[in-house]
Amino acid sequence: MIKYKNSNTAYVIGVAIGDGNLSNSNGRAVRLRITCDNKYPNIQTRIITSLKILLPNNKTSIYKRERNCTDIYCHSNKLENILGWKALGGSKYKQKVRIPTWIFEKKIWIKNCLRGLIETDGSIYKDRAYTYINFTTIIRVLAEDVQLLISKLGFTSTLQSSMQISGKRKYVIRVCKNSLNFIKEVGINKS
Repeated sequence: MIKYKNSNTAYVIGVAIGDGNLSNSNGRAVRLRITCDNKYPNIQTRIITSLKILLPNNKTSIYKRERNCTDIYCHSNKLENILGWKALGGSKYKQKVRIPTWIFEKKIWIKNCLRGLIETDGSIYKDRAYTYINFTTIIRVLAEDVQLLISKLGFTSTLQSSMQISGKRKYVIRVCKNSLNFIKEVGINKS
């Protein structure tokens, strides 16, 4: 695992936690599939490039769905160890997926993981003259991890929760103060 502790891996982990899933339907190799909206072609390119860097000996493929999204995927039995959850362990919610502890060790890793999380499962929006950043999850420990990552960079976030129709609680982490500085510091580019 030591060789995988780097900025690129931190970004892939953020992306995978945000919009990825693991499966092993053929029983031979774990597949990571990341579903990305087609209105973000630059994010798709970054994800493909990052997966090729992470697993240079494995093929990274894309599948354009009829709807407005693309699946980016690769196969490797190293993925479970890298990402920290299991293909056959149930949903990320059931497994209580969280940020691997090594990412908290360096600011560059924190920034890349947050960038991956927000570029895939977050949003940047304006309300009147203010810019806000949101990250939403139904996994409480993940929400707490994201808040801790944000605070380690010197920014403040709020955590709001609400009960959903499904009976699961939704957590929204929001950066309101210094949000433009946060976007710049983390390098978020939702395009």
